[in-house]
Amino acid sequence: MTVLEGVRKGVRAAAWYLRALLGEDAYDKYAAHHASIHALPGAEPVMTEREFWRDQTDRQDKNPQGRCC
Repeated sequence: MTVLEGVRKGVRAAAWYLRALLGEDAYDKYAAHHASIHALPGAEPVMTEREFWRDQTDRQDKNPQGRCC
């Protein structure tokens, strides 16, 4: 492994960690869960990313928990 490959690997790992820490990967997790669990015929369709984040925001507004804002 060259130094440049090592740097790239480190940057990718840091980006993955920050994305997970900030919750930015929540839609990806939701879509993967929905595809694996709710893939039965007649199941509700997967929300779009925009619908998912709107739903997430609405749920947080209805049930406020400890958070910074």
